Amino acid sequence: MSKLLLIEDDHALSDLLSDYLTSQGCTVEQAFDGLAGLEQATSHHYDGILLDVMLPHLDGFEVLKRIRLTHLTPIIMLTAKGDDFDRIFGLELGADDYLPKAFNHRELL
Repeated sequence: MSKLLLIEDDHALSDLLSDYLTSQGCTVEQAFDGLAGLEQATSHHYDGILLDVMLPHLDGFEVLKRIRLTHLTPIIMLTAKGDDFDRIFGLELGADDYLPKAFNHRELL
């Protein structure tokens, strides 16, 4: 069973994704802003992190940079910002994959 951290400020989307991933056998913890997500990501062990780019308090790119200072946890960026620059920038910062919203749930899995 995979333990995932979902950092997403849209509560409805976060709950939907959490319910889906839980139904597929994952354990999901949620954070709703960049600072809370960073704290959780660096103080607990996760098998993977799903990270939105546009977050309050600390954007996803900054969260990614700070996580990568100490952790190699696989990170998938989830964002409405799907242009090439943002996608490539996220991958260069250390993201393992980048899914633009709206994505297929099966693709995420």
